Amino acid sequence: MATTATIAKAEDRAAVTHAARLEHVSKSFGGPAGQQLVLDDISLDVAPGEFVTLLGASGCGKSTLLNLVAGLDRPSAGSIETPGGRPALMFQEHALFPWLTAGKNIELALRLRGVPKAERRDEAERLLELVRLNGSYGKRVHELSGGMRQRVALARALAQDSDLLLMDEPFAALDAITRDVLHDELTRIWRETKLSVLFVTHNVREAVRLAERVVLLSSRPGRIAREWTIEIPQPRRIEDAAVAELSVEITEELRGEIRRHGQH
Repeated sequence: MATTATIAKAEDRAAVTHAARLEHVSKSFGGPAGQQLVLDDISLDVAPGEFVTLLGASGCGKSTLLNLVAGLDRPSAGSIETPGGRPALMFQEHALFPWLTAGKNIELALRLRGVPKAERRDEAERLLELVRLNGSYGKRVHELSGGMRQRVALARALAQDSDLLLMDEPFAALDAITRDVLHDELTRIWRETKLSVLFVTHNVREAVRLAERVVLLSSRPGRIAREWTIEIPQPRRIEDAAVAELSVEITEELRGEIRRHGQH
């Protein structure tokens, strides 16, 4: 049975019109040659429960944009709203503490969130079950495979109980089979939790495989070049004909952006 708190939170989420809103966001960094404009006039909404991928060539400002949404840095111009509070953030590297077990890594996030000590073990076990790591509570980081470590990192991000999950190329370092399995798991978890996800990648097929909407950034500086709404039903496979066909179209657009900006 749903608790009063759970019902109230669901109602709060239903009342929110966007999980994130970026309005005319720009970001510059100073250097020996003066100010360098990295992001220019980015306006983007992420709807509640929407899965959006940010796609672009290396150096186009994808991770910078994610850091701004996460609150790790401030825009030079424009505004960013995340009505559900501070987003959860998952990096490319798992960033787990090696001296803690899988369960204790998750409990650390729960403690920082203010979850009472008596409840943390059960909640950590529940999150490990959600990412299909039942029985891994007491395992040390060195006992886990790369894919398992990323599952723990995902569980730790989910432990923050945010409405918005930010993911910065979290599967880039994994082999193709493990990455494909985690695509399935992430899709399942997203559909079960109804989270909003903003996912950074430079892998076109990964973007199409996962997202409801793909946003392509140009380079030097990063601007929104084009968007695609993905109407291919989930669950999808990365080798599906429809995924491959759309990936070719987006890849051609990405190549055009790279040529326009003189990248190699």
